[in-house]
Amino acid sequence: MTQTTTVRPAALSDMPAISKLHAEAFGPGRFVRAAYRVREGTPLVSPYCLVCMSAAGDLIAALRFTAIRIGGQGGHLMLGPLAVAASYANQGYGRALIAEGLAHAKRDGVGLVLLVGDEPYYGRLGFQRVPMGQMRMPGPVDPLRLLAAELRPGALAEASGLITADV
Repeated sequence: MTQTTTVRPAALSDMPAISKLHAEAFGPGRFVRAAYRVREGTPLVSPYCLVCMSAAGDLIAALRFTAIRIGGQGGHLMLGPLAVAASYANQGYGRALIAEGLAHAKRDGVGLVLLVGDEPYYGRLGFQRVPMGQMRMPGPVDPLRLLAAELRPGALAEASGLITADV
């Protein structure tokens, strides 16, 4: 990341630009993914959602966090989607947003952050596979892609069951 960028909490006024970025990054198929089913009906912006803006005010990257329950127990977050504008890809913007978001969540006492993603990328950021069968999404998900970052020791072992939005 460069010094000419700003990371700040996402606001509802950012949603048109974020929606455009998501459409460019993920296409229309994004709406049928199980992670989107968890987020349906939840606020578009949580206290942990972040954006990275250029000095000119253009959206570089956006990261969403959604409050979730696992087996009926709250205090957890789902990370995603994370999107970076194509012209800024592979420059550390996504990693920086994730690191800042996880640090904020940990300070606030969040125990566990889940996501559906690629372990080679997210593993470098502290995510590990959820043990097979321990948790389930409300739709089909490759169990090898269900990852968790433990922000409180023991949080992963304590969490099991269906993943739902915490509304």
